[in-house]
Amino acid sequence: MKNQLIYRLTYAVGSVAMSLGLCTNLQAQTTPKQPTLGHRSAKILQIGGLQFKDLNKNNKLDIYEDWRKPIDARVKDLLSQMSLEEKTGLMLISTTRMEGDYAFEPQKKQGVIGSGFNEDDLVQNINMFSRKPLPYPLLSASGTTKGITERHLRNFILRANTDAKTIAEWSNNLQALAETQPLGIPALVASNPRNHITKDNSVGLSVGTTTFSKWPGELGLAAMRDFQLTRKFAQIAAQEWRAVGLRKGYQYMADLATEPRWQRIEGTFGEDADLAAKMVYEVVVGFQGPQLNANSVALTTKHFPGGGPQVEGQDPHFDFGKDQHYPGGMFDYHLKPFKAAIKAGTSAMMPYYAKPINTAYEEVGFAYSKAIITNLLRKKLGFKGIVNSDTGPIEMMPWGVENLSILQRYQKSLEAGVDLYSGSADPALLLETVQKGLVSEKRIDESVARILRERFAMGLFENPYVDVEKAQKIVGNPDFQKAADIALRKSIVVLKNENHRLPIAKKTKLYFETYMESGKNNPHRIYQPAKPIEGYEFVGTPDEADQIVLWLMPGAAAGLFGSTGAAIDLRLSKNMIDVGYVNKLLSSKPTTLCINFTSPWVINELSNYPALLATFGTTPEAILDIVTGKFQPSGKLPFTIPLSQEVVEKNLSDVPGHLKQAPYALYKFGEGITVLK
Repeated sequence: MKNQLIYRLTYAVGSVAMSLGLCTNLQAQTTPKQPTLGHRSAKILQIGGLQFKDLNKNNKLDIYEDWRKPIDARVKDLLSQMSLEEKTGLMLISTTRMEGDYAFEPQKKQGVIGSGFNEDDLVQNINMFSRKPLPYPLLSASGTTKGITERHLRNFILRANTDAKTIAEWSNNLQALAETQPLGIPALVASNPRNHITKDNSVGLSVGTTTFSKWPGELGLAAMRDFQLTRKFAQIAAQEWRAVGLRKGYQYMADLATEPRWQRIEGTFGEDADLAAKMVYEVVVGFQGPQLNANSVALTTKHFPGGGPQVEGQDPHFDFGKDQHYPGGMFDYHLKPFKAAIKAGTSAMMPYYAKPINTAYEEVGFAYSKAIITNLLRKKLGFKGIVNSDTGPIEMMPWGVENLSILQRYQKSLEAGVDLYSGSADPALLLETVQKGLVSEKRIDESVARILRERFAMGLFENPYVDVEKAQKIVGNPDFQKAADIALRKSIVVLKNENHRLPIAKKTKLYFETYMESGKNNPHRIYQPAKPIEGYEFVGTPDEADQIVLWLMPGAAAGLFGSTGAAIDLRLSKNMIDVGYVNKLLSSKPTTLCINFTSPWVINELSNYPALLATFGTTPEAILDIVTGKFQPSGKLPFTIPLSQEVVEKNLSDVPGHLKQAPYALYKFGEGITVLK
């Protein structure tokens, strides 16, 4: 009995102690952690020892201003306070520019809110269905300021290529202006890729060489086959973007490079769905984190359900390229990378302009297809984020719905499931669509809720501002570039090393030429290292050399946006390379031939190259480290290099090269020599 009493007393005391401890722990867990509040004009409310921003200027704490509340509750409250005009303004994302970037006179003051791209100007100045529409809008005097204060715009795409200080200052000024508005809804600034060495840096594809850390192109990242380094790339890039106020990426392309003639292959992760899926997963998690948070850069994965299998490779930016088909019956194969993006939590999806032909789906652009967006993407694949149209499907690329009015196009695309429209800076017609009863305000609320939810998750209502001085230290810093330099080397693929030509022996005189574009004033760029490379002498002419390193940079003369609808030919002689000159050089001395593959070029016009390297956006220094044996190659081809133009023209455009019927390949997907002796 005595022992039982002692046991009961001990148990009771222990239970009380545990309960007290549990209460203490629960209290610690539920005590809200004060976030940093970034503000300029908004009053700070002091409540219970905590601080909140009075964004709507009513001198009280609203639910949407209370960072302790669940996101859905904050969204519901803010929606209830928004006018229809404010809602429709939030459903547009328009291209903006700043004073201080390369497009302005240098004497203009930098770091202020400048004139914005107004997509409406483009519609007024071109024929909607011309064969060569301008790809993106012209500068407009209406500007970003008018967009925020009069049109309620809060989503912007920054195309400017300038320094970190200028972008960060501009971003802060943009947010300060947004904060002055009645509800204080912060802006969200997106960008195309900024961290890749790329051949085609056309507006809308890539910003090109920037002050950010410089990594291989997307094909090069895939060629590395290093998923850990891919994740590290995305994490580093996200830090740089976040530092300057870029919080959304119009990237990455989950499209597959199955049609070798398609002119956007450079932005893909190659032809294989499984490889592309792994790459997409890593970049989404790297940029966003496990879920959207205050450190995230939200991504917009594109172009659902896969823009690769274009008819004859023509692009749907143009009416002559609006058709997409699946002659090999591999529609589902192209969905794999998008499924990976959804699994990784991608914040947004972008449907392409193209319309499918010869399928079970309605022959309309994907932004107008309820079967594609609502039934497939949302219901079947489970995507819950934002559906962001590509730029201009309403006014410029309304494929399959050309006979509908602008209001009817908004109606059909909203019924399909689009939330956010790129390509206009004026919500008047979207607003009119609702006012005339073509679409209910309830349907508008669904889209606006998704758009607001993203902002709340990323903490933009608490602090959308950046530290300008810190941004200058973060962007492009040496530690980041050191990691990128490894990737630049790992992305190089050695395809041929006849008679063990590589590595090039020391005490060799090298002539290193980058051959850029035939017909230009100076297509021949002779490389001379900034610092001597021990054991090698670099000479200025082929005659002086023992060996030659020749790096070819093929490409269509006019780029994607110069397309005319003419048949696309992948032979080097049709892509700015003087084959006669190259073959003469190859015959003159032992030559290591390097080719930058922005597309799967047909290279059968060349001969006499004992060593062949494939690059996908890298540097001369990286190439030299490979050919001299300083860095062992590890890259593998991200796509198949075809035998000839003839096999290209007969290919099934939805089928990856490694599954195409033989004979097709000169070099197969996945090839790459990894040991040089």
